[in-house]
Amino acid sequence: MLMNGDQAETLRAMSRRASRGGLVGLPVLVRPQPQVIAVVSGKGGVGKTNLVANLAIAFARTGSRVLALDGDIGTANLDLALGVQARGVITDVLSGAKRIEDALTPGPEGLFVLPASSGEYDLANLSDRDRGLIFDSIEGLSDKFDVLLIDCASGIGANAVSFGSAAQRVLLVASPEPTSLADAYATVKVLSSHGAVRRVQVVASMVSSPAEGEDVFRRLCVLADRFLDVSVEYLGALINDPAVPASIRTGVPLLVRSPASPAAIGVAQIARKLALDEHFEPVSGAVRLFWRRVLAERSS
Repeated sequence: MLMNGDQAETLRAMSRRASRGGLVGLPVLVRPQPQVIAVVSGKGGVGKTNLVANLAIAFARTGSRVLALDGDIGTANLDLALGVQARGVITDVLSGAKRIEDALTPGPEGLFVLPASSGEYDLANLSDRDRGLIFDSIEGLSDKFDVLLIDCASGIGANAVSFGSAAQRVLLVASPEPTSLADAYATVKVLSSHGAVRRVQVVASMVSSPAEGEDVFRRLCVLADRFLDVSVEYLGALINDPAVPASIRTGVPLLVRSPASPAAIGVAQIARKLALDEHFEPVSGAVRLFWRRVLAERSS
């Protein structure tokens, strides 16, 4: 959904009102080096992109400098979830058609998004020149952002595995449906088999209650603990909430349109846990390291 001028001004006004309301108890998150968070899911339709969009807003409201990257190159829609019209897409940067600064699109609360195109772009076929272009572009962003959020493609395709394996931390979104849990387990299995992922943080989505969210985690944990060498931790639940489809229909992000809704509060709580995570240690040059890992993974 592309916004006209009136819609854009309405979104900005709603964002200002929501921002004044704040996210109670959410600390300011400003790190000396960016943290790179990949958000994955075993299947589509579980609210992954919506979570990424609203986590980006939640972090931005703490004063963090946030870049949201659409890693779902085939069916990209993160820009729509944020209610913005793309200035450029990631393939423009990879091809050299745009500088990364020109492809970044401003979003709510001062965050930026780098959208993806709807066509496939094979990272494995990058030339040395294109690799250098990416390294130079990303290196220039290393001191400009505190948080890089990646909306990965659903499932265990090459792009999702590359982004997930290269990130510092992985968030896995799963719903109570048996197929979602089975696919979530398969995703963790593939990521752990690559050796780089040893810790996965779970968000239970589309649940009827906090208790059902914990049940989703327990069911997934039984499989992971028994068969995989990976630590699976619970981040929280996103309750079924009519405010979510309403925000999607209007093209206004949940934390802007309905900041006091149960689902928005759930997102804020998840953002708080991420911000206060004592087990996370930022890595110097995290953004550059992330891209080098992605390119190395796809070229091997």
